[in-house]
Formats: sequence, structure tokens, C-alpha cells
Amino acid sequence: MSGPGHPAPTLAVPVRRSLLLRLLAVPALVSVCSIAATAWVVVRSTAVAIRQEQGDALADDTRTYDVLVGYAARHRGWEGVGPTVAELGRSTGHRIVLREDGRILADSAPLPDTPYVPPREPTAIVDPLAVDPKLLPTAAHDAGIDPRVAGPSRLSEAERSRLRDTAEEVVRCLRILSGVEAHVGVGPGGRPVVETPDGNPVTGRCAQRALISPWPSERKALRALNALVTNCLARRGLSPVTVRVDGSWRPMDAASAAPAPAKAVRDCVDSSRPEQLRPYVAPAAQLYVSGPADRTATTFLDLSADNKLRIAWSAALVLLVTVAVTAFAGIRLVRPLRRLTLAAQQMEAGDVTARVTVSGGDEIAMLSAAFNAMSRRRERLEAARTEMVSDVAHELRTPLSNIRGWLEAVADGIVAPDEKLVGSVLEEAVLLQHLIEDLQDLSAADAGELRLYVEPLSVADVLAQTAEGHAPRAAAAGVRLEVSAGSELMVTADPVRLRQMVGNLVSNAVRHTPSGGTVSLRAGGEPPAPVGRGPAGAGGAAGGSGDTMASVWIEVADTGSGIAAEHLPHLFDRFWRTEKSRSRRTGGSGLGLAIVRQLVEAHGGTVEARSTVGTGSTFVLRLPGKAALPG
Repeated sequence: MSGPGHPAPTLAVPVRRSLLLRLLAVPALVSVCSIAATAWVVVRSTAVAIRQEQGDALADDTRTYDVLVGYAARHRGWEGVGPTVAELGRSTGHRIVLREDGRILADSAPLPDTPYVPPREPTAIVDPLAVDPKLLPTAAHDAGIDPRVAGPSRLSEAERSRLRDTAEEVVRCLRILSGVEAHVGVGPGGRPVVETPDGNPVTGRCAQRALISPWPSERKALRALNALVTNCLARRGLSPVTVRVDGSWRPMDAASAAPAPAKAVRDCVDSSRPEQLRPYVAPAAQLYVSGPADRTATTFLDLSADNKLRIAWSAALVLLVTVAVTAFAGIRLVRPLRRLTLAAQQMEAGDVTARVTVSGGDEIAMLSAAFNAMSRRRERLEAARTEMVSDVAHELRTPLSNIRGWLEAVADGIVAPDEKLVGSVLEEAVLLQHLIEDLQDLSAADAGELRLYVEPLSVADVLAQTAEGHAPRAAAAGVRLEVSAGSELMVTADPVRLRQMVGNLVSNAVRHTPSGGTVSLRAGGEPPAPVGRGPAGAGGAAGGSGDTMASVWIEVADTGSGIAAEHLPHLFDRFWRTEKSRSRRTGGSGLGLAIVRQLVEAHGGTVEARSTVGTGSTFVLRLPGKAALPG
């Protein structure tokens, strides 16, 4: 319940401890397990087929690229590449398109009346002088130039015939002298070579220098390459070198004091070779490889007996995990709820000491803590109710016993019903009536049925009226009343209730002030210096809206015996007295200050007290100067 002095309760549960988050986590976990199991089955079932498909596709792309690079290495243009592209398309099952500068050079599966729309990026660039090492790693050595590019070093027919004869002589020599079965092969550039079983070069008596020495055609091309390299080094200010047929080099002038750095020579060789070979190869072209338009999609999911069994086990495992997680979450959720239910049943049976164990920090833990707080409050209220019934019975017993005693004495003829007896019985009846009226006021305030009829009031007039009403009693006790309040102080309040509040404080002050003392009533528009607060000082603001002015304070101070500091927190409790031994006739009912607290809080104000033993006590009422109050 929220209202004045009772802020609305809030539930601040950390996100990681939230019960809602945990409940949402259970289906999320089940979903993750299901997805993971399904993905595992699919991956295991399709992994082999996918790897095989990817391997086949990579092999087809590599073979296509290799064939077309070889064609470009041996031809100066793409004019006759159509049959080669068509054959590659038939053997691989893919559509192969070769383009150059937006012009289609060859298409393995042209569609009539349908222009070819190439993808954004080509599959590869076919250039024998810049081989892609990812597609053709064996041909990517020597600055990325395909070894099948012979260019100006291509041997003539006569030179190839003589070199083949020399290679066959080496093969026969190896067979006779070493027992090695070698054979004559053709290198990537068309040059005959001797291929041994171990792949090592031929050495010893069977080696022929003619196999590794440059022939006239090769020497001519080698001279042209050296000229290009020399010019490149000269532009860099470096000494010339002589490039050999195998790509190595040596300084042209052995006595040179500053030989060219190896990196510079390699850069010049790598840039000069493509420059020399470019006129002898086909220009670079874009290669596009894709599936044919009429090719149907296939699935690689093999529902074999093993896969079916794997799916069944996966489903069973997911079901088991789901049941286990759900059961665990359900037990964790139901156990504290059962404890709460049992404690509530105990409380319903009358056990106000029922408590539950609080563990964790989620919503159920907060509910358990709230239940314990409610149980403790109910226990305190029950104890207070029992004590209050006892106090009320005690307070009523004294005047009723006196009235009954006097009446029985009259009935028995012991006492004559004279004026003195009637006055004494009347006094006891008046005291009894005041006690009942006080209890009615407190009951109405507790039930929220206390009616206030507010109007603008002059604080000075209220204090003067109160002092006038208590003047006879104060004079009888030898106590002087003093009033000090400015006529400009105004407050919006119920006049009867305001006089009741101030009157209770004045009555209490006169009762505890010895003869010759003083009770002062003061008021002002500024709050006094902070003082020690009793529990009634925490009253909330009145509900409603309106213009709120500076608060008005009313002080009732006495020069009595004072109140000890340990008693201040209990001043506004019902039936509480600083001295339990005092009788009701001399000490009051113990309800006056409790009524003051209820009334001032109903007006949206507060009450507080300070006291010094041996010096006196001061009670301060604070009320809004002007506010909209509940009616």
C-alpha cells in the first residue's frame, strides 16, 4: 500500500538472478541443443559429399585453368581457342566463358538469342606471364611465368631433333653403365629432357653438356634478355651482369668494386622476362566458370542406416537433456514455493512466528523476504494488540471500579448520596469518557476515517484560545503560561483538531512542570534549529496538490523535569509512560501524544521532541503554511 509516508514498493532484481530470465533460458537451452544436434547430424551426413564435391570442382577449375594457360603460353592469340573451351565444357560439365576487354573469345555452351551476363568477378585471369599460384601452384615458380612459355628461345625442329638424339644416347648410357631405366621426356617449353626414376639430374660419365648448354636459338634469346637486364641495372646505376640459361647470373666484370645487389638483379630479371616474352603469348583474358542453366540441384543427405541411427540417438539425447533441465528448473522453482505455502498455512492457523528460509536473489527470494517481513510485522502487531487490550482493560478498570465502589456503598447504605459523592462519581465518568473518546480518535485515524474540516486559521488566535482554556488548571498547579506568536502567521487546518493537538501538548507540559515553572507557547514561520527526532517525526506529506508556502512551527516548551534520551523514541507510542508506576489520575492515559502524532500527520505535518533531564522538554509541531489537505 502506498500513500503518505509509505513509498510504493519496488522490485529491483539483478538481471542475472531474474526468475523470468531463467524461465526463458530453459526453452532457449532446449532450442540450442536441438539446433546443435540437428546441425551435427547434417554436417556429419554431408561432410564427405561436400568435400568430394568441392574437391571435384577445384580439380575441374584447376584443369581448365591449366589447359587455357598452356594454350596462351604456346599461341600469340586466342583465335583458335574455341574447340579447346568446348571440350573443357563437355568434360567438366561446367559452362566456360573466356572474355577479353568485354568481348567473348569463346563460350562452351552459348545460348541462342541470349546475351551472356558475366558475374561481377571472374573465376580467374588467364595470363601465362602472371600465373595464379592458388590454381596452378606447380607453374607459379620463376616470377609467375608458366614454364611452357618458350617465346624467342623456342628451338627449331633441327635443334630439337639433335637434342632428342643426345638425350637418347644418355638414356642408353645410363642403362648400360648404371642399370638405370631412364627415358626421354619433353619439358614444359618443348625441350627434350632425360627423366630418371629418382628425378635427379644425370651426372658422371653419361652426362652430356649439350643437354644443359644453350643452343643457338636459346643463345639469341639469352642475349636479348641480357640486354634488357643490363639496361634495367644501368637505369639504377648498377654494374651489368650476365644471365645464364637457367636463370642464374654472374657479374659481367669480375673486378667490379660494387657488384649489383642480388635483389636488384632479381627484380630486373623478373621485369625483363615478361617484357621479352609478351609478344609471344596470348594477351590476358578473363575466365568465367559456372554451372549450366539446366543443371538440376542435388542433395548430399544420405539417409543410410548409420545416419538414421545417429538421428535417433541425437533426438533421444536432446529429449533427455530437455527433461533433465526442465525437471531441475521446476524443482528449483517449486521447492521455495512449497516452503512459502507451508508457512502461510501455519500463519493462517495462528502461528505468527512462521518464517521461510531466504536463499538466492531472484523474485522468489524477494517474495520470501517480503513474507518474513510481513510475518515479523504481524507478530509485532499481534504483540501490540495484546498489550493494547491489556492496557485498555487496565485503564478502564480503575474508573469503573471507583464508580462501582461508590454506587455499591450508596446501595448498601454505607455512604449517603450527597453532593460530594455525586461530584466524585461524575469526575470518574468524565475521565472514562475522555479515555473512550481518545480511543475512538485513534481508531478513526488508523482506519483512515478521520475527518478534517480545514479552514484558514490565525496561529496566534489558536494559541491564545488554548492558553485561556488551560489557564485555570495551570494556575492551580502554580505554572505560568506564556504565549508568543505573530499575528501574520496563517495555517490551513481543522480548528478543533489543531486546538486538540496544542491542548494535549500543553496539558502534558503542565502536568510535568513543578509549581513555579513556566510553559511557553511560541510560533514562527521559519523552522527552528534541528533537534533530536522521535519516531513521529517521519510523517509523510499530505496528499493533494496546491500552493505550498513556508511551514509554520508551533513550540510547546516547559521547565519541568525533562525526559531521558532513551525514552524519547517511545514518547508517541500508545499507553507509554516514562514511569510505569504512575496512576492514570496523575500520569494521564498515555494516549495524548499518540493522538497528536496521528492528527499532525493527517494535516501533512510532523511532530518532534527534544528534552534535557532537569531542564525541561520542547515539542514542535510543523504544519504547511498553506496546502490542500484531505477532507
